[in-house]
Amino acid sequence: MADAFVSFAVQKLGDFLIQEINLRLSLREDVQWLRNELLFMQSFLKDAELKQYGDHRVQQWMFEINSVANDAVAILETYSFEAGKRASRLKACACICRKQKKFHNVAKEIHSLKQGIMDISRKRDTYGITNINSNAGEGTSNQSAMATTLRRTTSYIDDDHIFVGFQDVVQTLLSELLKAEPRRSVLSIYGMGGLGKTTLARKLYTSPIIASSFPTRAWICVSQEYNTMDLLKTIIKSIQGCAKETLDLLEKMAEIDLENHLRKLLTERKYLVVVDDVWQREAWENLKRAFPDSKNGSRVIITTRKEGVAERADDRGFVYKLRFLSQEESWDLFCRKLLDVRAMVPAMGSLAKDMVERCRGLPLAIVVLSGLLSHKKGLDEWQKVKDCFWKNIIEDRAIEISCILSLSFNDLSTALKQCFLYIGIFPEDQVIDAENIICLWMAEGFIIPRGEERMEDVAEGFLNELIRRSLVQVAETFWEKVTECRVHDLLRDLAIQKALELNFFDVYDPRSHSISSSCIRHVIHSQGERYLSLDLSNLKLRSIMFFDPNICNMSLINFSIMFQHLYVLNLDKRGGSIPIVPDAIGSLYHLKFLRLRDIQYVPSSIGNLKNLQTLVVNEGRQYCVLPPETADLINLRHLVAWYSEPLKHLSKLTSLHVFKGIGCNQWKDIDPVDLVNLRELSMHHINIYYSLSNIRRLKNLSTLRLFCNEIETPSHRFPSLNFLNCCEKLQKLWLKGKIEKLPDLFPNSITMMVLCKSKLMEDPMPILGMLPNLRDLILEDAYNGKEIICSDNSFRQLEFLHLYHLWNLERWHLATNAMPLIKDLLIHRCSKLKEIPERMKDVEEKLNVVDLYKHMESVFHK
Repeated sequence: MADAFVSFAVQKLGDFLIQEINLRLSLREDVQWLRNELLFMQSFLKDAELKQYGDHRVQQWMFEINSVANDAVAILETYSFEAGKRASRLKACACICRKQKKFHNVAKEIHSLKQGIMDISRKRDTYGITNINSNAGEGTSNQSAMATTLRRTTSYIDDDHIFVGFQDVVQTLLSELLKAEPRRSVLSIYGMGGLGKTTLARKLYTSPIIASSFPTRAWICVSQEYNTMDLLKTIIKSIQGCAKETLDLLEKMAEIDLENHLRKLLTERKYLVVVDDVWQREAWENLKRAFPDSKNGSRVIITTRKEGVAERADDRGFVYKLRFLSQEESWDLFCRKLLDVRAMVPAMGSLAKDMVERCRGLPLAIVVLSGLLSHKKGLDEWQKVKDCFWKNIIEDRAIEISCILSLSFNDLSTALKQCFLYIGIFPEDQVIDAENIICLWMAEGFIIPRGEERMEDVAEGFLNELIRRSLVQVAETFWEKVTECRVHDLLRDLAIQKALELNFFDVYDPRSHSISSSCIRHVIHSQGERYLSLDLSNLKLRSIMFFDPNICNMSLINFSIMFQHLYVLNLDKRGGSIPIVPDAIGSLYHLKFLRLRDIQYVPSSIGNLKNLQTLVVNEGRQYCVLPPETADLINLRHLVAWYSEPLKHLSKLTSLHVFKGIGCNQWKDIDPVDLVNLRELSMHHINIYYSLSNIRRLKNLSTLRLFCNEIETPSHRFPSLNFLNCCEKLQKLWLKGKIEKLPDLFPNSITMMVLCKSKLMEDPMPILGMLPNLRDLILEDAYNGKEIICSDNSFRQLEFLHLYHLWNLERWHLATNAMPLIKDLLIHRCSKLKEIPERMKDVEEKLNVVDLYKHMESVFHK
């Protein structure tokens, strides 16, 4: 991991030498010497990493290398920033004086670093660290190509579909939930971490019979550090939705008000609420008052590691202790998760059975081991894993799972290690938005594409590989992509432990009012304003992540002094008296990722952030005012913001890849011909008076979402959509709103389509059925007719068909040769449809309804 810090510094020093062509000769020589020394140090890091766990001196040696590398980057970034400011000044004499002083300061600081490097070199010989890194980069040489392959081939298999060993348990617990007992009762599931408590609860929660028996369902994760008000709000939002009016109302409520509001919501409903990961009895005691007993058969499911919590949740409730898997069940699970079980010859199988046996029936350990061995080819590689396994393992079960998880972590390339550790930054049990984590990885410099590859594609491949290795879990998918993910508590604990060992990030501890001053990434989960009272002026922070919703007073943040080296700033505040970002944020010259929440006005100084790659404001939950200077962000790749005032010259953002939040009335002022890199566009408030035809000029557009206003009026419908046929690379299309008539032609490239609230009067199937590559089709309130006809040879590639809210549909005619590849059919609330075609009765019908509105919100809200 130290190699990551040094590689980053070497790259930055090289860039500096190229960009600062007028650098004074002596300073250039010093920078070149520093770069060469760090490059030389890299060859010893692999040996040092192997020795660090048994020798604290080696750990300290690696820490010193990291510090020198980070200091070198910070010094040169400060110089570059000051040089940029000087270039705009007109007072030549004063400028020359300042320039000479700055040269002197930089030379002095670099000289100090040179002394540090020479001292580190002497220690290397003393500690016997040798150059064993002749194959440096071997693990990552084809990383980029592999990531591309993984991005295309990863199969997202939900844990429920490979649920091994508990089929009988599921039936027992279903019976308990559905029994004729009117009293509101609690079903408690307990057992050690990694046994599958949450997976079992999710299996019950998503069961079709549960979905139909409990009209109101909600899920909350409590965790060790919880906030009762936040938990109550989460349940209310899952019932009432996330409309702005609801969110504003909830923010004004005290805890007792939230409790009463939720109780009132649930009083007349039959509900099921899952309270996941409860650590303390008090957590349930604080919540249960909000769950009324209306004698209608409502239920609560609690998962916990603690027997005492489970036993005391309900005196008359049902308590189930989750058992470990048997040897047979363990082997079955291992084989199901192995990527290529056919390649496992008998000798490899014998080794694997020994290792699986040592997992002692713990599902998490088994799937992680399977993910590790899936990436090891041949008997010798598997033998090495077993040897390492046996060398570190002891009888204690907690140590065994820790050993397995550590083995899997150590097997990752440097880039993947960084990506995995970064996930530990997020609060416990938080569902992580995939697009957000990808943008963060990019901003941190973890993603280095090769050739023509996009950073986003390489990063997506990294996420997919972590999923394939069972180090990250899929929480949600849509359009064949992971949209949300999560990490198991034990794996998150591993990430935090390794991050602390490697000085990768540190989490602010409000109890001791402390955080590492040498770490370049700070994470604040609570009491953010107290954190800001620390002396942060001399730190060289590269990332700061505020997950504290209660930080209100942004004027406490002295951006220019505290955070001048920042690459990443995540500010998740809510409410407060100052919804305006201080103008000083424009001094964060190196910033690449900026995420702001509950902000009304963004200052004009944001135009100074020439390195910014990602700008997310309010996640689309409310309007903001973006200044005209936003168009000066020449390196911006992702812009997510609902902004109220038109922005001119946005066509200058030629690096833009993702654009979410623009209104139709603002799009008319944009000439898209220069947006040559735009791949994804989401536009709202479309109406018939504004033409969309210039979208055809976006030659690389692959994903397009167009939404009309929620309020149905004669003007809130689509203008002509004939331009779509000119979007030759368009693959994913979502149209929400009334459409008078579908265009006769769509581009052949389309693979996935959603038509929502289209209210078509003509059957759309003859046109859609001719699309040669269409694999996924969702029709939701899209057609008002009584009959759909799918003719011979139509829908040749269709695999997924979802029909929702086709209220008038009575007949469906399906020709013999239509939809030959269909494998997933869902029909929901098509009450007049008398019968589905005979051939479709054999298609497995998935009853977990795709929540279109959740995904529609995610277009802007994430």
